[in-house]
Formats: sequence, C-alpha cells, structure tokens
Amino acid sequence: MEGIEMGKWLLAVTLCLLVSSGKAFAGWYQVKNYEGSIGPNPVHLSLQRYDGFGSGITVEGSYFYDAKQSPIALYGKAEGTKLTLCEIADDKELDRVLVMGSKTPVDTTGCPLSLDLSESGATGIWIKGLEKFPVVLQQVAGLDDTAEGRVKGIVEIPFWAQTAIHRFTGIFTKTDAGICMTKLQVISKKQRKAVQSIRFDDNDCNAGMLMTPIYLNVQKQDEEIISVNFRGNGGYTVEYGFSPKTGTYHRLVH
Repeated sequence: MEGIEMGKWLLAVTLCLLVSSGKAFAGWYQVKNYEGSIGPNPVHLSLQRYDGFGSGITVEGSYFYDAKQSPIALYGKAEGTKLTLCEIADDKELDRVLVMGSKTPVDTTGCPLSLDLSESGATGIWIKGLEKFPVVLQQVAGLDDTAEGRVKGIVEIPFWAQTAIHRFTGIFTKTDAGICMTKLQVISKKQRKAVQSIRFDDNDCNAGMLMTPIYLNVQKQDEEIISVNFRGNGGYTVEYGFSPKTGTYHRLVH
C-alpha cells in the first residue's frame, strides 16, 4: 500500500465485518448529516456516533464552511443529546489523534463546538478565543447499518482527505447488497461544485465501508493520489491519480 505504512494502518483501524455469501453483516455506522450556520456562515456538518473510537472519543465528524469547502475533522464526547467537539488543526494532529489514536484519554475542555441535538437538528455555540457564534443546524440525511440498514435522504459524507484544490464527498446508498458508497464526488474548492463523479463497479457493495471512522474511507497519499477503501477480501484499497492535463482522477493500475 503506497503512502501508508502497513503496520501503522493495521494498528490505526479495525475492519468492518466482512461480507459473506454476497450479503453484508450489520456494521457500526450511525451517521447524521446537518446543514445550517455557525454565526453568519453557512456550513455542512456530518457526525458519526459510536460506543468508543478509543481514548474516550464517542463521536467523530467532518464539517466545512460553504465558502471555503475545506473539511475540518471533529472528535469529542457525547452525553445523551449533548456533544462537545474538538477541531483537528492539521494532518499531523489528525494522524496523532484520529488515525493512530491518542494514548491518553482526550480532554474536550475548551473545545470550540458544543451542540444539543434534537430529533430535527441541533443548536449550540462555537467559541474560539474572543470569537463566539451561535450554531443552528437542521438534520437533512442519515444512515444506520447497525441493524437492517437504513438510509434517509441523500447521504453525502465529507471525507477528511483533501488536496489544495479538491475535497471529496462519498454518496452512500442502500442497494440490494447493502449500504455502501456508490460514487465519489470530486469537489472543486474554487468552483464550489462537483467537477467529477467516480462510480464504482462493485456488485458486493464494499466501497467506503472499511474504516471505523467513515470519514477515513478516502485517504490522501499525496497532492495527486488518493485511495478509496473497500470492505471484503480482508480489506483493500484502490488508488486514483490526478491528471493535470485532463483535470480528472483516473484509476491507477500497479
């Protein structure tokens, strides 16, 4: 696996349950997506709840300001409907806290985002330094594959991976074989819209269902190569390279 040390990768994540006889077992993704605002700024936010990601973390997420289109990784703790969420500042912190995992329990004291969830959305506050903004969110979509598998609305997962010019969004759909990522949208940060759609020829519905945090199912190897993670066959990745000439990503064959 180019760009990722195999040993580190195996330590950092746990595989989802493997598929058998063409049917997927129940997994562990419980994700809700929201649209709304932090102060005057429109945002899109996605949250995944789990019994424990390690180091006391029970919720992880990804959000972006519509104007910037740059995903910000989130992690924190849930107490009933109340969430306290910290922001990841850079790739090094992402690796230390969310990929490798912190060796000590995380401390969410002073983290900027506090939310109180309801059936239809969330309200809260974002505080950093002298800046303080109200947060108002409406739930727009969600998925749950922990039982029979449910998808509500159009589930777009804003992956943590990004390059200087693109972010990546997975479209997750329920198919005859289960829930999986049926296509990957390449979003131009400058144009603020999808400039490419990568569809997966995956009858077993394995795309985007490998990593424990759903937001790690697309990873950046460098500024021109990303990898997509697949469940099945013990877990595997497929790499896509960016061609400056065509302005698109294409599957790499090694």
